[in-house]
Amino acid sequence: MTYLAKLGELTLKGSNLQEFENLLTKNTKKCLAGKNVKIQLRAGRLYIECEEEDCQAVEFTLNHLLGITGWAKTVTCEKSIESINEAVFEIAKIQAEKGAKTFKIDARRSDKKFPLNSYQICCESAGKVESIMKVDVHKPDVVIYVEVREKVFVYVDSNVGCRGLPVGSSGKGLLLLSGGLDSPVAGYRMLRRGMKIECCYFHSYPYTSEEAKQKVVTLAQKLAYYGITTYLNIIPFTDVQMKIKEKAPEAWSTLILRVCMMKVANILAKRCNAKCIITGESVGQVASQTIENMTVTEHFSEFPLLRPLCGMDKEEIIKDAYFIDTYETSILPYEDCCVLFSPRHPVLRGTVEQAEEIYKSLEVDDLINEAYNNREIVKLTFGEEPSIKTDLPDPNGDKE
Repeated sequence: MTYLAKLGELTLKGSNLQEFENLLTKNTKKCLAGKNVKIQLRAGRLYIECEEEDCQAVEFTLNHLLGITGWAKTVTCEKSIESINEAVFEIAKIQAEKGAKTFKIDARRSDKKFPLNSYQICCESAGKVESIMKVDVHKPDVVIYVEVREKVFVYVDSNVGCRGLPVGSSGKGLLLLSGGLDSPVAGYRMLRRGMKIECCYFHSYPYTSEEAKQKVVTLAQKLAYYGITTYLNIIPFTDVQMKIKEKAPEAWSTLILRVCMMKVANILAKRCNAKCIITGESVGQVASQTIENMTVTEHFSEFPLLRPLCGMDKEEIIKDAYFIDTYETSILPYEDCCVLFSPRHPVLRGTVEQAEEIYKSLEVDDLINEAYNNREIVKLTFGEEPSIKTDLPDPNGDKE
């Protein structure tokens, strides 16, 4: 069985193309480790050959592989017009049985030694199919593709890829992952830009339940399907939150909580060799996400703060959550620490000067360091069960 995937924007990388192609091939091999497959990348196409028993694994991989625009299960045949016509007709017959009424042939002849050009292949192949479907070159029900290369590949391109760049081509970022809808989508959007991510979750037991923590582990695992491998750092944040409740002005409690989270994120980003911090903030969505309050949060970050959702509304975010299969998990009724002790009337336009003064009055630095040092680390890898990582990451950063 042969699968064909079309490369996306990485084909525009000029002199760096080889580096991106090698990374895409490497990522594919990691996802299919242990499977009896043959992986090749040639002339803008990724080919995976496998046995029938591995088809499901290959298709799952291609549905999550960043760097391709689409993929298809192909029929291969000899390089003769008779073989091509037969393969096209068999595929057309299957599509007609599914209800297709019109078709179009899209042929590409990369092997210029083949005696017929692309237009002639289309005409020859369409002739036989016209007995069961009508030709419609503008809005066909189905497009049948024919690619004449070292072999002939015939397929219906019906599977949309994730697009983007291969994971690992754009450095590494630290994602602040909550149990909500936004942060997993933010992580996915940065993965799609080629960024490898590590995740950080703040857990306030017993005020946030074990079910809430498991919910975040599940979300991180779903992101690992796209990112291949990630680590989830679970930070015990109860003592920090109780100190905020005790000493901070009530209206400032949520914003100061985010300041404390940023302090932990700075430590963790340095430790795991991340180059930026990623959040799921969207301008104006909640009180802590006014432009003034977002300015306060950013002031306390020692790294570039990326907000890939900042211009998106909730409907757009939900659409992405459905696509990456995090929606049903995100809406489970287990609250994260951000909604604990939320003030009735939160500050809407805080200033950096006020935030610095309140943070200093908390005297919470020791608690923040203690929370970081007591973190739990869960390793999540494509195709494997989550595992607790007992040894801490190397101080020089994760070199995977």
